[in-house]
Amino acid sequence: MAFSSDNIAVFLAVLDHGSFSAAARALGRVPSAVSMTIAHLEAELGIALFERSSREVRPTASARALEAEARQMAGQLRRLHAHALSLHQGLERRLTLAVAPELLSAPWSGPLARLADAFPALEVAVLSAPQDDALRLLHDGAAQLALLYERPGVNEHESFQELGSEVLVPVISPHHPLALARNGSFRLEDLVDLRQIAIVSRTAREADQRVLISRKLWRTDSHLATLGLVRAGLGWAYLPRRLAQPLMDSGELFGILFEHMSSELRLWVDLVWVNDRPLGLGAKRLIALMQDIEGWEAHRSQK
Repeated sequence: MAFSSDNIAVFLAVLDHGSFSAAARALGRVPSAVSMTIAHLEAELGIALFERSSREVRPTASARALEAEARQMAGQLRRLHAHALSLHQGLERRLTLAVAPELLSAPWSGPLARLADAFPALEVAVLSAPQDDALRLLHDGAAQLALLYERPGVNEHESFQELGSEVLVPVISPHHPLALARNGSFRLEDLVDLRQIAIVSRTAREADQRVLISRKLWRTDSHLATLGLVRAGLGWAYLPRRLAQPLMDSGELFGILFEHMSSELRLWVDLVWVNDRPLGLGAKRLIALMQDIEGWEAHRSQK
């Protein structure tokens, strides 16, 4: 049989990285082993998969024709491996949950309390990190689950459970000059040149454009830091309504209302895990418990 789990992995690595040496580094092998694997596969199939040059390899039309099914087979093999391992997986020693800072005020502590009742010996770690950093922790194996806003696009290595939604509201200090000048009357374009305080990963190349409006941006990795800067009159920010509402009610923050459109931004909230890696009993139980959370802005929809 020409295709195997090993040579499929090598084939896809060469496609993804563009050279035998780069694929070898990604796979932890030597370039000659990668080159030999591809050569043997081509010989068995009787077709050329890559055009070789001194610096790179280019996939042939045959390779591109096989790519989709190869990726599908690789995904099925990963899920089969994860399923087999899960049959022998007991309760993990530690369960780590990564949470986007904006969701720290969301109602997720109740399920953790019930999890602690069910598994009192289970150690739990809750890490707060901007969304891209939380995803990185998840894929690096430093966290088993991540509580995040919905992500654009689909990642075949991720599974998720939609939990509900959160509403973000734009807020500003009532003492900010623009808040005083506008007297509560804003348009979206008024914010474009006004400094925005945003929770953004320190390493992400592209920030989430759904929540970034201003040309002038100050970055934090904490909702508390963002809140402190806004209250000090240094800019405006999108904050979860459940966090901002008490401060708006007390007059410490001013809710920005647009004249021509709704100022609120609703984002769906997902509990995410990596489907290539088997989950322990604690993670599986927490996923089930999180589905029963009450108190989200809205409950599950069809994605």
